[in-house]
Amino acid sequence: MPAKNIVRVAAAQLNPVLDSATGTVDKVLKAIADAAREGAQLIVFPETVVPYYPYFSFVTPAVSMGAIHLKLYEDSPSIPGPVTDAIAAAAKAAGIVVVLGVNERDHGTLYNAQVIFDADGSMLLKRRKITPTYHERMVWGMGDGSGLKVVQSAVGRIGALACWEHYNPLARYALMAQHEEIHCSQFPGSLVGPIFADQMEVTMRHHALESGCFVVNATAWLTPEQKRSQAPTPELEKAFAGGCYTAIITPEGRHVVEPLRDGEGLLIADCDLNLITKRKRMMDSVGHYARPELLSLVLDSRATAPASGLPLAAAAEALPIETPASDRVVALPETRKAALR
Repeated sequence: MPAKNIVRVAAAQLNPVLDSATGTVDKVLKAIADAAREGAQLIVFPETVVPYYPYFSFVTPAVSMGAIHLKLYEDSPSIPGPVTDAIAAAAKAAGIVVVLGVNERDHGTLYNAQVIFDADGSMLLKRRKITPTYHERMVWGMGDGSGLKVVQSAVGRIGALACWEHYNPLARYALMAQHEEIHCSQFPGSLVGPIFADQMEVTMRHHALESGCFVVNATAWLTPEQKRSQAPTPELEKAFAGGCYTAIITPEGRHVVEPLRDGEGLLIADCDLNLITKRKRMMDSVGHYARPELLSLVLDSRATAPASGLPLAAAAEALPIETPASDRVVALPETRKAALR
């Protein structure tokens, strides 16, 4: 049993099953059980690993990807639904916090969703990537500010962002201002090339330093056969080279264990949360090192809906959002909200 203030975390570098709606879910359930047997209290999975990241969209012209895009619709779960019910039950049975990347189907639109389940199986957060990146805009809709929220879990205060959301410093600052202790990040992996993994490492280690928190990062990994299946021509297979960097990082920017850069596997490490105070004593970006009278963030944390005042609108509402009690994030004033409408 880990000592007080020590949290054992796991990061899963998973190989998704590209031709099965339930295949990846079965692997996720197994990884949860495997991590729990090793004493892990938190496990983080890659970006939209359920059912699989839309690798095809990176190399396939829009005019040609109708059939495979529709297949992704067919394979993608609604939230809540049977898939998230199964993950919640596994989290509860194992007593482990789970951070899962999901292609969420909401009627006629897919979203890049991150779902956090507490150790009792309750769903703490469902958030959507605020802006899909480049080719992803042909696949996913946009999220809103309601998901930029840190939640209290059995292992501490958790925040989550997906992939290049980490290049939006204001999105990261929104979570930093809510005092996240463990940041859970997700990338696709097996994409772009080795430079993608190099950039990812710089970004994740920087966030750990700047936020003064632990970072648990997970990427997926494709087999050579899967890469060939996603590439329309042999020369495009190189688009799926490298890009894997599953890691656990301290608030001082150090790797707790050696990162996983190739193959499928599970990283497990103990994180001493006392290091958060050690780091922030020197530099607290949202505390004594901040200057809110000069620089502050305005966050609109409302959940958006296509219509209001209709019976269907209630079904479109996101989970309740509590405005963080922090003078580093300023809630959008009603007068300004009205001006933006």
